[in-house]
Amino acid sequence: MSQTINTSVDIGGVRLANPVMTASGTFGYGKEFDEVLNLNRLGGVVMKGLSLYPAKGNPPPRIAETSCGMLNAIGLENVGIQRFIKEKLPEMKAFDTKVFINIYGKTVEEYAAIADTAEGVEGIHGIEINISCPNVSAGGLAFGVDPVAAANVVRAVKAKTSLPVMVKLSPNVTDITEIARSVEGEGADSVSLINTLTGMGIDIHTRKPLLANVVGGLSGPAVKPVAIRMVYQVAKAVKIPVIGMGGIMTADDAVEFLIAGASAVQVGTANFVYPDAAEKVVDGIEAFLKEKGISDVNDLIGSVEV
Repeated sequence: MSQTINTSVDIGGVRLANPVMTASGTFGYGKEFDEVLNLNRLGGVVMKGLSLYPAKGNPPPRIAETSCGMLNAIGLENVGIQRFIKEKLPEMKAFDTKVFINIYGKTVEEYAAIADTAEGVEGIHGIEINISCPNVSAGGLAFGVDPVAAANVVRAVKAKTSLPVMVKLSPNVTDITEIARSVEGEGADSVSLINTLTGMGIDIHTRKPLLANVVGGLSGPAVKPVAIRMVYQVAKAVKIPVIGMGGIMTADDAVEFLIAGASAVQVGTANFVYPDAAEKVVDGIEAFLKEKGISDVNDLIGSVEV
């Protein structure tokens, strides 16, 4: 008799078939990956960051390989929320996976306007707020490094949407739990972490930065220990679900995040190396559960013994 395994998880009011999602900015608008993996196998797909109006992003070079990872300064290039709803979202309605939009703005009002535009649109199951963006009203300081600014964004978005709201936390802070608690206090339904670490690379032959933007976001296996630590800390600090990400290349990596306290994970940089990475992580988690005789993936969440 085959063992029945429950892989479904609830992340702030959204029921996923399994705890594996794709990370924003690494999976396009979803449909692009239809030919290389089974989108129906994924718990959720997070769209690349969407702004109120189309954005061109930064000039090239925008990506550079590093030891055990990559630097990127794409600059959040995207088609804008309205074109996304009209042109990209309909393609995803054919799949069973849950669709989350990732939104960003330069002001609190922009975040609210995007959420308002998405309200009531069929096929959007949740909103992930990218608070790692510079707040132009506060001299360019990122919303995500200030508990008050982060809370203001969440409050404004929650006022405009009935969708579950996930807040993507920046690791470039002194105490990430302070930010997590501040957004939880304003009604965030879940938090996802970590976003990229700020990094830089230099070409020693030209003595110029590897990225035209000079600095960029570091992601990949190199950041995983930092991400695990922060997920562990945040999961103990808040009562809402935590979605972990940062260097997940294999199912074992994903399981480590779950044990640390994550209710779900997002696969990011791995998609650039192995386009079917997320599906393989789903398969691997199921194989791990069977091997260990665990009938419910939720029994893994937060089971670390310290």
